[in-house]
Formats: sequence, C-alpha cells, structure tokens
Amino acid sequence: MEHLGAYQDMVELAEREARLRPQVQPGQRLRAAIADVLGFSADVRGEAPALPGDIGVETSWERDGVAGEELSWSVGYGPRTHAYVLKPAGATGPLPGVVALHSHDGVKTYGKEKIADGPDSAPAAVRRLRDKAYGGRAFANALAAEGFVVVVPDAFLWSSRRFPVEAMPARVRALADHAGHADGAGAGDPEETYERAARLHEDLVAKYATVLGTSVAGLVARDDRAAAAYLRSRPDVAAGPLGCVGLSGGGCRAALLQATCDDIGAAVVVGMMSTHAALLDRLVDNHTWMFFPPGLARLCDWPDLAASRAPSPLLVQYDREDDLFTLDGMRAADAAIAAHYQGAGRPDAYVGEFYDGPHKFDLAMQASAFSWLGRQLAGARLP
Repeated sequence: MEHLGAYQDMVELAEREARLRPQVQPGQRLRAAIADVLGFSADVRGEAPALPGDIGVETSWERDGVAGEELSWSVGYGPRTHAYVLKPAGATGPLPGVVALHSHDGVKTYGKEKIADGPDSAPAAVRRLRDKAYGGRAFANALAAEGFVVVVPDAFLWSSRRFPVEAMPARVRALADHAGHADGAGAGDPEETYERAARLHEDLVAKYATVLGTSVAGLVARDDRAAAAYLRSRPDVAAGPLGCVGLSGGGCRAALLQATCDDIGAAVVVGMMSTHAALLDRLVDNHTWMFFPPGLARLCDWPDLAASRAPSPLLVQYDREDDLFTLDGMRAADAAIAAHYQGAGRPDAYVGEFYDGPHKFDLAMQASAFSWLGRQLAGARLP
C-alpha cells in the first residue's frame, strides 16, 4: 500500500468498519442498487426517457466501404453530444447495432475520433494512440465494415462534451502550466497544456458530481444510455439486443452500460477488469473516477457490477502484462464473474480471454470480439 504511506492500516480499518464488497448475487435488486449508487439514473427506473432530444445530422460521407454520419443531440444539460454512426456502404436491410466506446487515455481533446474515422484524416495524436492501443486502426470502422450499425458517441468530459480550459479554475490552469514547464513535456503546446489541466479538473468534476448526488461514472453512463437509446430507435438497426465494446476507459463504460441498460445484450470489456482490492498497492492513482463510483465498495466489487445482469452475454479480454492491473487481480475478477454466470445457470454466456502483452485492444483481440458480437447478436432477442 505504498501510496498510503503511514496510513496503510486504514485498509484494515475500512474492512472492519465498512464491510466492503460483500458477497452479492446478480439480479434486479443488485442492478437497482448499482443505479442508485451511480446516480442520475431516472431513465433506468423508467421515470425519464433515455432517448436524447433535438437530434440533428451534421454531415455524412462514404469512404473505404463504410457510410458515415456525424450526428449531434442533447442529453438535457451541457454542450451537445456529437457522435458518429457507421455502417457498411450500400447496406439495405436492418443490421445488428453496437455502441463503440472510446477510451480515456488521459486525452480529452478527442473522444469518438480515437476509435472511428470521420470525414477527415485522423490527427497525428490520434494516429499515435491507435498505433499503441488499437493495432493502428479505427476499430469502429472495421466493426461496421463487418456488418454492424455502430454508434460512437463522445463521452461526458471528452471532445464535444469536454470542459473548455477557460471554465477551469485558475488554480488548475496554473498547476497544469507549471507541470508542463517543470518536466518540459509539451511546455507551450496548447493541446498538452489542456490535457494536463483536464486530468486535474476531473477531480473537481468528481467533487461537483458528489455534491449533486451523482458520480463521474453515473454521468458517463447516462450519456452512453442515451446513445444506446438513439441506436435502438434507428430503422436500420435490427430488432433485438444491442452490443457494446470498449478498451480501458471504454471498457469501464461498457461495464457500466451492461449493468444499467436493458437494451445491451452482448458486452465486450477490454483491459478494464480487476478486483478493486488488487489495485490498492500503487495502482489506484492510474485510474479514472469512472472506475471508482463513491459508495460502490460498500455494495459490491467491480466484477460484481460487470456481472450484475448475468446471464446476459459478456466477453472480457485481459492483457497479462497490463500495467494498470495485477495479474492476480485480473484472474480473481475472471473467477468471480465466471462464478456469477455459473450461478445464473449459463456459464457459457461469460467468456474470459487472456492475451499476452501490455494494455491494448490489438487486431487479434478485435477479431475475436467482432466474431463473438456477431454470434451473440445474430437473431438474438431481448428477454
């Protein structure tokens, strides 16, 4: 517990006094409790519509066998959400729908652009990120080309939904500027300065969310449910369940969407699965507030959240050398999820895949995920 210093014994105190991560069973009671912990979940309870409002088409294009649209809509607060919708060019009949969820990466200037090609060439920073994490390609376009209608929304805090630096406190801006000059990394580069400020600002957003009775995870999940509701409303999307898929922060979003959205019938979580206890020794600092909804630890563990809709099909892909997690923590999560699906009578509905290498969603992993989504969504029907 290196980062706790002289307070390492606080972990034992928490275990004694708070009864952290009790044993739970998947089902409606757990899902309702998760939605309550996340906050801003009136749509989950059926008390508010999930479908976004004022939907408009910004532009459309066709390239490399994929037809695309850029849409925008309102989720009821803040800037308009922008999203890409991608499908095979010339497709005539309804196709299975998938929500593709971009990652965190400590990069908030870009959102959907990280995993999807729009009408213009990808910026150099996006190409570098794709080379490192996604096998060098826009995986959402590759998924669409295989016969899916794919919606790729910006998440709360990213791209069209990001906070402008002018809205951040002077303290945050000054710290970000100082850090850039201290380490020389991107000093004077407005984009790098923005990203440093945005990383610090996420802590402030988490405070505001707590005061307002919600969480960063709850706000992100609410936005993603709006995207799923929009996808469900499209006439070119086949009846039946939707899929979702994402790496890292996108995997976090996929787990949250799986837990809170009945329309999701096949979820792929990549590089974002561990027990929370396994993160306590130095790894908590690596992660976003999305991964730590306040109060969740008193309800359940992260694998319990991901499996809360068992036996709804779930694929989790793990990277053995992922520096964001311990291998023991990933294996424990895999075993916990498998036990939940065994208890639900459908052990085959959960698949855990372990791959060699660092934090990534490479071409081999994408091929397996796309094939699995195709099998789950072909002819499937919601309960």
